[in-house]
Amino acid sequence: MENGILQKRKAFIGVYGCQMNLSDAERMEGQLGTLGYERTDDMTEADLILLNTCCVRETAEDKVYGKIGEIKHIKRRNPALIFGVTGCMAQKEGEALLRRAPHIDFVLGTNKVHELKAVVEELASKRRRRIVDVFLGDAPLPEDVPIERTGRLSAWVPIMYGCNNFCTYCIVPYVRGREHSRLPEDVVREVEEAAAQGFKEITLLGQNVNSYGKDHRCASFAELLRMVDEVKGIERVRYMTSHPKDLSDDVIAAVKNGRHICPHFHLPVQHGSDRVLKAMNRVYRKEPYRALIERIRAAVPEASLTTDLIVGFPGETEEDFSELLDFLREIRYDAAYTFLYSKRSGTPAATMAGQVADAVKKERLHRLMKVQNEISLAKNEALLGTVQEVLAEGPSRTDESVWTGRTGTNKIVLWQKQGNETEGDVVRVRITQPQTWVLKGELQ
Repeated sequence: MENGILQKRKAFIGVYGCQMNLSDAERMEGQLGTLGYERTDDMTEADLILLNTCCVRETAEDKVYGKIGEIKHIKRRNPALIFGVTGCMAQKEGEALLRRAPHIDFVLGTNKVHELKAVVEELASKRRRRIVDVFLGDAPLPEDVPIERTGRLSAWVPIMYGCNNFCTYCIVPYVRGREHSRLPEDVVREVEEAAAQGFKEITLLGQNVNSYGKDHRCASFAELLRMVDEVKGIERVRYMTSHPKDLSDDVIAAVKNGRHICPHFHLPVQHGSDRVLKAMNRVYRKEPYRALIERIRAAVPEASLTTDLIVGFPGETEEDFSELLDFLREIRYDAAYTFLYSKRSGTPAATMAGQVADAVKKERLHRLMKVQNEISLAKNEALLGTVQEVLAEGPSRTDESVWTGRTGTNKIVLWQKQGNETEGDVVRVRITQPQTWVLKGELQ
């Protein structure tokens, strides 16, 4: 190729936000690999810098702007550096990013992942100086985009893109567009390729996986789960994220009867007050959510249950918050991902009356976490003495003699390495020291 673009060059890819962004970055890195780029973790030695961004919270945008400012100095020292911004923040800001930071060479929106190669080729050949493309459109992403996976055991596999739900606090539908599902045969083929590469665990990704297939009607999510469950070489099948309003009894049955589908249900309830749920436009209310949990626990009693919770949504009263705590004590989640509500410009909630003071939000979050931590510890203490099947992931970050892995119920387990286990093995660990966040045990 002209201008030596196939010479070995280095690319730095910074990823912010959710697992879908990680998956998108793997597809972007795959394209860069075909152009002769290899990854570096040092921005100062990069020939190309790519920031794949998030805008779910303004704090995420602030981090990106800080990094953009840092890259300005690098670009000044290396004018040949190609610098691009992709992802949700790129989709939201578009041309405004170039006005704020003229050292950016290209801005690509969320539906333009597959165009990275062509954009970099244009910029490298000097045919164009700067490029902005944030047109969402409804066309599905091409299936022939190369993937450079960053994990060793677990692979992200997107099954659908976009979101139709329009929760009042969330900007995702505006920057990811409407839902469109990949064809089931394309998803299965990608899972088979990952298995052939040695990946043992698959996580199916979508903003609302339970809506999968409602557009093309070639397969439901439950049917897709069963297809993926049949792929040889895959030990674990996970999925995220799951909207409670669309979780069918057929999906519950697929988990119950599956050989490799993990008995873990992550069902973001977001709040325990019907009044707040209505203001959030979450569609469901407590009673149908409660009934759904009862059906899950009746069908899959060994399953773990986790959730997302938002504290301090506009208009949340002390009575609303007390309802949330009561609901938490009733449902008894294994774990909860808790968030302080923060304004997101462009969403209805940002202009709602009754914005809760930061000090009140923080105090409520502290109380909520105290309740949930007590429940999480009690849930884990119930596993004392049990033997758990764990997918070994390798040495822990702080001690190479201590290994880590996860159960099918998504609980982290630590144990002293015995010498013969290897990454990707499914090992049996007897739990000897349950804690709030992890289970410690002995290899059996």
